[in-house]
Amino acid sequence: KTCEKLGQLNIDISNIKAIGVSNQRETTVVWDKLTGEPLYNAVVWLDLRTQSTVENLYKRIPGNNNFVKSKTGLPLSTYFSAVKLRWLLDNVRKVQKAVEENRALLGTIDSWLIWSLTGGVNGGVHCTDVTNASRTMLFNIHSLEWDKELCNFFGIPMEILPNVRSSSEIYGLMKAGALGGVPISGCLGDQSAALVGQMCFQDGQAKNTYGTGCFLLCNTGHECVFSEHGLLTTVAYKLGRDKPVYYALEGSVAIAGAVIRWLRDNLGIIKSSEEIEKLAKEVGTSYGCYFVPAFSGLYAPYWEPSARGIICGLTQFTNKCHIAFAALEAVCFQTREILDAMNRDCGIPLSHLQVDGGMTSNKILMQLQADILYIPVVKPSMPETTALGAAMAAGAAEGVGVWSLEPEDLSAVMIERFEPQINAEESEIRYSTWKKAVMKSMVGLQLSLRKVVTLVSSVVCPWAFL
Repeated sequence: KTCEKLGQLNIDISNIKAIGVSNQRETTVVWDKLTGEPLYNAVVWLDLRTQSTVENLYKRIPGNNNFVKSKTGLPLSTYFSAVKLRWLLDNVRKVQKAVEENRALLGTIDSWLIWSLTGGVNGGVHCTDVTNASRTMLFNIHSLEWDKELCNFFGIPMEILPNVRSSSEIYGLMKAGALGGVPISGCLGDQSAALVGQMCFQDGQAKNTYGTGCFLLCNTGHECVFSEHGLLTTVAYKLGRDKPVYYALEGSVAIAGAVIRWLRDNLGIIKSSEEIEKLAKEVGTSYGCYFVPAFSGLYAPYWEPSARGIICGLTQFTNKCHIAFAALEAVCFQTREILDAMNRDCGIPLSHLQVDGGMTSNKILMQLQADILYIPVVKPSMPETTALGAAMAAGAAEGVGVWSLEPEDLSAVMIERFEPQINAEESEIRYSTWKKAVMKSMVGLQLSLRKVVTLVSSVVCPWAFL
């Protein structure tokens, strides 16, 4: 389809020298290497069916509780691929049988795409890159290899795992189609791709991507920095087989753009995602309404899977415009929480925030973000930096060499800048009220559980209420 459109634009597809892949990092798929068919639907990063799997694994952690985190930089959570695969092995007979018969291959979406595009059952390349591998909880981010001890802990056979490669090298050639013979030479998980696309190649440079979720990454250079404030340590990129690895601190927010989709699909207060800016602009305030969209629990910095979404501060005056404004504010407050954690971990506060992703076209959101962070927000003229990062990695690979990613060879990017427009005191008051709402999103579930326990005890023991 892309090649058809390029033809309509009079662009000769022989100019395409390489292909880059970027993907949702933790989303997991298992397929049959003999038939090429997936054995079950992909288990998406936000999926909470794995909560009981996580609870069971917690009971089995040997020695101290840092066993998984010290090797992977990740907390034991429903978010990452290992627990999704463990769930598939425990619950899907087709997957179990394929593993027993040595027919199964595992991958995140990048692995599935590269295997399929390079031939699939006819010699497809089963690989991933270091950024995607670092999100599985099976990969040692220090040795840059699959970790036998972790695989044993999760009960994952190592032979079904893809080969781990750098983020910029030729993995194989397109087997068929309009681009047959073109090398696939770039592979980065979406947030690492955005970091590269934003050209955050120096220690301390950071970007925030606004998509379904929200992801703030800060380049920490060749050093693994372990967070004391609820952030993840992850592989940022490795741009070549013989190039050094770079690490990042990451704050992950589960629900950002997904809250707009929820207002559209579940509540029906908007017909399209673009309408939210118009509604929010009508009122210019949430009028004391606060929205905590903990639809999949809370990720960084809380890592509380039992939290649930709440809208509070409602009055008879509250209408859909205030709720729309509160939804946009929620995205900004969540970003403030992870930025504060990052500033504490790094010791040097960010002087500005580089942003990208689909939601950055919303000017109300961008201005709110600058106000709530009380630092400038800087948006590149080309916001789809995830695609750009994958293309940069592909074009720089050895054997392709379309361009160089050395700092002196990179050109400046046109930007749009949003400066804070409220005073610092007002920003702090709004943020502290939001934090109280977050506490309610966690307390609410505890209270409801207490009621259930009390109800059960009153049935078993009628005088329990006395």
